[in-house]
Amino acid sequence: MKATQKDFAGQAQRAAQQCSVFFFCGPDEAAASAAAGRIAALLPDPGERVELSGVDLRKDPVLLGDEARSISLFGDSRHIWVRASGDEALDAVGNLLLGTGEACPVLIVATSATDKSRTAKLLEKRNDALVAMFYPPDLGDLTQSVRAMGDALGVRLNGELAQQIARSCGLDVRLAGSEIEKLALYLDASPARPIAATQDHLDDIAAKTEDDGFMPLVNAVLSGESNKLPAELRRMHELSLNPVGVLLAFERRATQLAQLAARIGTRGDINAAIDAEKRARRIFWKDVRDIDKQIRRWRGPRLDRLLNRLTELHRDLIENSQTAELLLAQGLAEIARAAAPRR
Repeated sequence: MKATQKDFAGQAQRAAQQCSVFFFCGPDEAAASAAAGRIAALLPDPGERVELSGVDLRKDPVLLGDEARSISLFGDSRHIWVRASGDEALDAVGNLLLGTGEACPVLIVATSATDKSRTAKLLEKRNDALVAMFYPPDLGDLTQSVRAMGDALGVRLNGELAQQIARSCGLDVRLAGSEIEKLALYLDASPARPIAATQDHLDDIAAKTEDDGFMPLVNAVLSGESNKLPAELRRMHELSLNPVGVLLAFERRATQLAQLAARIGTRGDINAAIDAEKRARRIFWKDVRDIDKQIRRWRGPRLDRLLNRLTELHRDLIENSQTAELLLAQGLAEIARAAAPRR
C-alpha cells in the first residue's frame, strides 16, 4: 500500500487497522514523523512504545524481528518506532517479514529515503504494509492542514490566521500542530465546543510560546548573535529537535533571503523591498526586524557562500546521522561567527 501527503489522511484509519509495518519517507521529515505519530494514535491497541535506531538494526538485522515478536515484561501490547536513515533498516525489515508468529506494529521514519528506496520497494506491494512519501508542503497546503488540525481540536481558524501559523512555523507541520494544540488548550476548545480563534488569541499564544520552535536559533545564527548561541544549542538538545529539521529551517530562511536579495538588486532600497514583501504577505510581521538585520549581513557572494555551506552541512548530517547534532552545532557556530559584526 502506498500513500503521499495528498491521500495519507484518507488512508490512515484503514492502514492502522490493516497494516503491521509502516515506512514513512521523503524530503519532509517533519511530515513523515507527524504521520507516524498519527498512525500510532490510530492503532487499535498501541501499548508501549519501543524505540530503535537504524544504526542498531544495521548492526544487528535480527533485532527488529526479535523485538517485534517478544512479549513485554508485563505482557502488555507494544509497538516499535524506528528512526533510520536511508535503507539502514532494509535487512532488518526483510528478516521481520520472513519470521513466523504474530509481530507488533513497526513504524519506521526514514530520513533521506524515498519511495524508490529498497526498503520501500520491499513493502509497497504488500497488503500488510504502508509506504508513505512526504514532500515539503507549500504555504497553501500547510494552511489547509492547519485549518483541518484546528477543526479536529475544536479551534476554528480563518484563512489568514491559519496562514500566519503556517508561516511562523517555517512550514513545519509538527510545529504547526503543536501551536494548534496550545491554542486549543488556551481557548479550552474541543470538537464538542468549538471556539473561533482571533488575532488576539494568536498573539497571546505567540508571546507565551515564541521559544518553542526553530526560529530563535535561526535568528541568533544568521544575525551573528554568537552570545545567544550556547543557550539555543542547549535548548535544541533538551527539546530533542531533529538536526535535519533544524537545518531545513535555516535553508528556508536562506532561500527567503536570496529571493529578497534578488528583488533588491545591487542598489535597491532594502527598507522599501521589505515593506513590499510584508504587504504581499511574503514576510510575516514578526520576522521583519530579523530579516532586515540578516539581509544586510548576507548579500552577494556572502549569501552564495551561505547557501553552499548549508547544502554541504545538509549532506554531512545525512551521511553521519550518529554525530549529526555535533556536526550541526559546529556548522552553526561557524556561520554565526561569519555573520557577526566586524569590530
